[in-house]
Amino acid sequence: MSGIEGKVVVITGASSGIGEAIALLLAERGAKVVLGARRPELLEALVARIEKAGGQAVYARTDVKRREDLSTLVGLACDRYGKVDVLVSNAGIGLISPLDDLRVEDWEEMIDVNLKGVLYGIAAALPVFREQGFGHFVNTVSTAGLRIVPLQAVYAGTKNAVRTISEGLRQEAGSSVRVTVVSPGVTRTEFADSMAPEMKAQVLDRMGEIAIPPDAIARAIAFAIEQPASVDVGDIVVRPTAQN
Repeated sequence: MSGIEGKVVVITGASSGIGEAIALLLAERGAKVVLGARRPELLEALVARIEKAGGQAVYARTDVKRREDLSTLVGLACDRYGKVDVLVSNAGIGLISPLDDLRVEDWEEMIDVNLKGVLYGIAAALPVFREQGFGHFVNTVSTAGLRIVPLQAVYAGTKNAVRTISEGLRQEAGSSVRVTVVSPGVTRTEFADSMAPEMKAQVLDRMGEIAIPPDAIARAIAFAIEQPASVDVGDIVVRPTAQN
């Protein structure tokens, strides 16, 4: 048996990209996955795919900007499977632009999804973890927070805020709750889809040159999850070898 088999793992942003890859890999290794995202039709298809391969999965439409949606998703895991071992807060957006463009609504959207969405997940899962006496937060951040570059100031700021909160959570959590931060580099996902056209073209060109597959991030997260309960893998950076 792996250290993943039988674990109940809640995943946000699970309908595509890194979240989908995490769901497929963990289900293949015996986890029961509880999937949340804003596109229920994609979640339904993903659950069917997992079940066809012999895995176990359920889903709920989840907008991480809504605290009640995170509570419902965690509650679904408890009701269906009786516990939550891991919450993977993976949902995120990158509406990159020059600060001079003053795209304040984009800034607010990134704060709501990338930062507040993670906090809402903590608010939903931490009481469950405390009552159980065990649990594991896995928060997806970004290498954009490790090397600050033009156009990504607000995006990187939200990711670094999550990095800081995660470290504080780790220190407060004690020996019964683990906290892992994963920083993907350039990865082949739908990351650019919500960007303005001029930004999207640049990002897609970069992805075409060096991007790694989402499964690379999923394997790193699986590594953190499968460790013994006394081992906390705190910080993982996964990026293309060609990325500066």
